[in-house]
Amino acid sequence: MVTAKRPPNMQIWETTVKLALAGQTTPFPSLVKLIGKENTPPESDPQLSVTLFPWKQQLSSNGLRRRKRDWVIPPINVPENSRGPFPQMLVRIRSDQDRETLIRYSITGVGADQPPMEVFSIDPVAGKMFVTKPLDREERASYHLRAHAVDMNGIKVENPIDLYIYVIDMNDNRPEFHNQVYNGSVDEGSKPGSYVMKVTANDADDDTTANGMVRYRILSQSPHSPIPNMFTINSETGDIVTVAAGLDREKVSQYTVIIQATDMEGNLNFGLSNTATAIISVTDVNDNPPELTASTFSGEVPENRVNIVVANLTVIDRDQPHTANWNAVYRIVSGDPSGHFTIRTDPITNDGMVTVVKPVDYEMNRAFMLTVTVSNQAPLANGIQSSFQSTAGVTISVMDANEAPFFPSNPKQIRFEEGVPAGTTLTTFAANDPDRFMQQTIRYSKLSDPANWLNINATNGQIITTAVLDRESIYVKNNIYEATFLAADNGFPPASGTGTLQIYLIDVNDNSPELLPKEAQICEKINTNSINITASDSDVEPNVGPFVFELPSSPPSVRRNWTISRLNGDYVQLSLHIQYLESGVYDVPIIVSDSGNPTMSNKSIIKVKVCPCDENGDCTTIGAVAAAGLGTGAIIAILICIIILLTMVLLFVVWMKRREKERQTKQLLIDPEDDVRDNILKYDEEGGGEEDQDYDLSQLQQPESLDHIISKPPGIRRVDERPVVAESQYPIRPVVPHPGDIGDFINEGLRAADNDPTAPPYDSLLVFDYEGSGSTAGSVSSLNSSSTGDQDYDYLNDWGPRFKKLADMYGGGDED
Repeated sequence: MVTAKRPPNMQIWETTVKLALAGQTTPFPSLVKLIGKENTPPESDPQLSVTLFPWKQQLSSNGLRRRKRDWVIPPINVPENSRGPFPQMLVRIRSDQDRETLIRYSITGVGADQPPMEVFSIDPVAGKMFVTKPLDREERASYHLRAHAVDMNGIKVENPIDLYIYVIDMNDNRPEFHNQVYNGSVDEGSKPGSYVMKVTANDADDDTTANGMVRYRILSQSPHSPIPNMFTINSETGDIVTVAAGLDREKVSQYTVIIQATDMEGNLNFGLSNTATAIISVTDVNDNPPELTASTFSGEVPENRVNIVVANLTVIDRDQPHTANWNAVYRIVSGDPSGHFTIRTDPITNDGMVTVVKPVDYEMNRAFMLTVTVSNQAPLANGIQSSFQSTAGVTISVMDANEAPFFPSNPKQIRFEEGVPAGTTLTTFAANDPDRFMQQTIRYSKLSDPANWLNINATNGQIITTAVLDRESIYVKNNIYEATFLAADNGFPPASGTGTLQIYLIDVNDNSPELLPKEAQICEKINTNSINITASDSDVEPNVGPFVFELPSSPPSVRRNWTISRLNGDYVQLSLHIQYLESGVYDVPIIVSDSGNPTMSNKSIIKVKVCPCDENGDCTTIGAVAAAGLGTGAIIAILICIIILLTMVLLFVVWMKRREKERQTKQLLIDPEDDVRDNILKYDEEGGGEEDQDYDLSQLQQPESLDHIISKPPGIRRVDERPVVAESQYPIRPVVPHPGDIGDFINEGLRAADNDPTAPPYDSLLVFDYEGSGSTAGSVSSLNSSSTGDQDYDYLNDWGPRFKKLADMYGGGDED
């Protein structure tokens, strides 16, 4: 404790600071007190050093006067993780005015009245400030508080002072790696010093002190091939590099390295440590060229087959499978100038598959001697002898197969004039057999002959006509007739080939021209209009137009009534030669000839309708009918029939509309009670219920005989009465005496209704059926509810729970 004396006539803060460090029994020696002038420490405690701030001097009338300046408390250091006891005193704050008035002290800031709260506290009377619990520098490294001094009324007596508290770091945290497992890679064959990977560890302690300074080292390496220490690590940065050469993926593909991180600058005696695992993969480089497993390979291929594998080439490559360093590429360097073969790589086994891409011919090449080399997709790594290439020979034998005969000229085209008669030899359509080393014969047959004009000799392939060749046939397209033939050998298995024969038919003038059109119409007066006529010929040039048209000399009326004038080589005009020709239909013969050699002529008939025309030169309707050969009377009769037919149709339509209107009117006049659609019809009522029971049951007696009915006088019977004819053939029931029957009641009611002239017909009793006498049902007179006899209903108790209610109502004994 240090106390500084106050100069005369001056008010100052008097502050006593005491810091208790962990493990110390003596007060913290650092105390600073600001006074107006430099003072020396008290002689009683010469170890305390007091830093005095000079007082600011002012000149006054009575000399120099010193003025108080603000003073600053140096930072307070508190070690983290202190074991107490708590609360532990840190500093004492005091104002020199506490001798004259009562002072209350308080602190504010983070750790006092702000979260985290109540870390620090102060005695409001004595001014002693305490820490209440252990501090953790990793949570908060420093605190800034302000001390306040007020009187009992809360009036500030001193300006607030700043207190800075720093938490002293202790080595209480181990280094922590970012990952527990690190993955890195390095190429095989790398030189010493090649970078591999980097590991990083952090320490939560103060990195400006040894507590947070981390150092790295390698604890172990697995496997120890080729040497135990293939890698080293930079102790400060954590970079891992290679130390020695000799990395070979084909021998060791992966290393496992244990890395240790230690704080206290790597001091193993005082520092805390942690470990992580580094997995270093040795990546493949193409340092192993592929090698064929044999120097020679062989295979067989059938002739005329493609896309089949004829030989497999096996290869060994020690690089990583299914990479560019391992994938093999095969090349044929000699022995296949025509490109019949290619070598494809199997993506799974890396084998070379010799495949046929162009058919081979046994008659041309019976065997192939191929030279094959193999390499990788990726080039060899630096330093590897690339001159070495694995080479092998491949012998491929060609197997002979029965090949189909073929026609040398396919299709084969020949030229003949149409009209060649049947039996004419056109050509020999022979096929060749490519199997020169097989003794085989060829047989010919016809596959397609649409018009059935040709036949082929089965032995030598000679084509002979069986009908006249006609160029105008529907089977001839563009003057060419096509037929297909088959040539088959007798090999095993048999083989066959097809050939097409095209016969170009040269046109001859064998078709007469046909007149067009066949029908026409013309006005009955001359110079009104004319008919354009042409002709068609199935032949082709030069056996067609220009056509020659002329009228025959007989009958003489043709040239007298008609005339022909030429328009051009293929068209002429037919017109009237006289001033007027009576309306009608005329058959005008015309001779038309073509320009062929020899000339073909044809006499054709054109039907010409001559009719009266209007001012536009068009035939009128009446004129057209008249021209058709009908007289005036026939025309009038046809018109009258048409008028009558239209009148009948009109009357029928009017009658239908009137009927529809009456039907709709009738529906509107129907009484709603008579409308049976969707209505409930009231037919009859059965009586008034229990009140309608006042009738004489004695009337319901069974009659002993029907004599009184049969003997009824004629004239009073009704059609709705029971018939008096013989009973229906029902079995006679035994007659049992009964006190009465309903039949008598019904007969009496029927008789009364018949004799009552005022009864309406619908109020009568209609007999729909009668079952006859001798009913076994017995009398129903015993159901008379007016009986006064007592009856015992106790037996209802024996009928079960369903009759319990009735038993309680009727068999329960006398009522009270």
